[in-house]
Amino acid sequence: MFSVFHRMISRCFEPHLNVYITSQDKNLSDLIENFVSDTKSRGRVLGAGEGGGAVLPSASDLFIFYKKCLVQCVSLSTGPALLDLTELFRRYLREYSSKILSTSLPKVSSSGSGTKLTLSLRKETIPDNSLSREDLATTCVLLCTADYCLDTTSQLETKLKEKIDSSLVEKVDFSQEQENFHSLISSCTQLLVQDMENACTVAFSAMVKVPWQALEAVGDQSAYVSSIVAHVRSTIPLIRENLTPARKYFVNFCHKLANAVIPTFITHLYKCKPISTIAAEQLLLDSHSLKTILLELPSVGAAVAKKPPASYSKLVQKGMEKAELIIKVVMAPHEHAEEFLSSYSKLMVGDTDVANFQKVLEMKGLKRSEQHTLIDLFKTRVASAVGGADHTRAHHTDKLIQPIKKLEK
Repeated sequence: MFSVFHRMISRCFEPHLNVYITSQDKNLSDLIENFVSDTKSRGRVLGAGEGGGAVLPSASDLFIFYKKCLVQCVSLSTGPALLDLTELFRRYLREYSSKILSTSLPKVSSSGSGTKLTLSLRKETIPDNSLSREDLATTCVLLCTADYCLDTTSQLETKLKEKIDSSLVEKVDFSQEQENFHSLISSCTQLLVQDMENACTVAFSAMVKVPWQALEAVGDQSAYVSSIVAHVRSTIPLIRENLTPARKYFVNFCHKLANAVIPTFITHLYKCKPISTIAAEQLLLDSHSLKTILLELPSVGAAVAKKPPASYSKLVQKGMEKAELIIKVVMAPHEHAEEFLSSYSKLMVGDTDVANFQKVLEMKGLKRSEQHTLIDLFKTRVASAVGGADHTRAHHTDKLIQPIKKLEK
């Protein structure tokens, strides 16, 4: 129970605490500007030798200053002045997020020239239009810093709610600031994914340019796959190391990358035409190699290889299975139309999209007249299957309604 003398002296100062708040506003403004100046003088947020999964020192400096301010203010007032300080904290968290973190995000290019693609195909390397290793490290450090700010902001909000007068608790709300850090984490993750996806897309474009019909024998994995494998082995360990403080985001990055790369591979796979049986066998081997490196992605280059999360393995297996089935359909003989359609239905279970069916026919290199015949038969099969399903549903519904009708009599 509080004494009648509790906070009697400090209450005398409350009407004048605006001077204290104004002073802290100036101090925080100067602190942010110092962070900005330091970043500009370096030309980047990281100095030489920095990174390795570190959080930016400026972030911890900011929250240390916040802690000092909070302790000082609470000793003077837990009323309106503390709420004013809370608003200052919120404003400068937004400024830190926008002026230091967001503006430091590297830019990734998605363009590449035809000449580079040819070099990529021959030398098994990814064109040099991706993020530098320093840019990758910077992006990871920004992500870790945003994650640190997100967690610490949550702790700050909890502490303020504990200290402030009960009548003001509901006015302490850092949801907007936390959302800013969430968005920054998403932007960093997407930047890392986009950079890796761009590199893979360049390799897949090289894949499309291969004269597949002229391939005479199946060999080792193709050059475009080797370029992806080499890029993954050189890049992923760096990203994983720099995301050590935020491991969950590395796992999230792997999921997003697989979700982006696999559909891109399938899109480009459809563009490989015409394909001979030998070429299809080579593409099947390439697909297996791509699946293997994707499954290794979470632990590639690690001292101890850990089994990837089950959800990630399932994602890769399911996605790459679709690619492999497309290739197997292309390998299926088409001379007997009904047999080919049966093979397509068995392999491409549930795929009734005429456009996808036509893409397969184009990959096989069939003439327009042959395509039209098979497409007409495919449409007839699909319509018949849909009609049969409707009839089954109607029959099932009748069986359910009959007992009800008997009850009504």
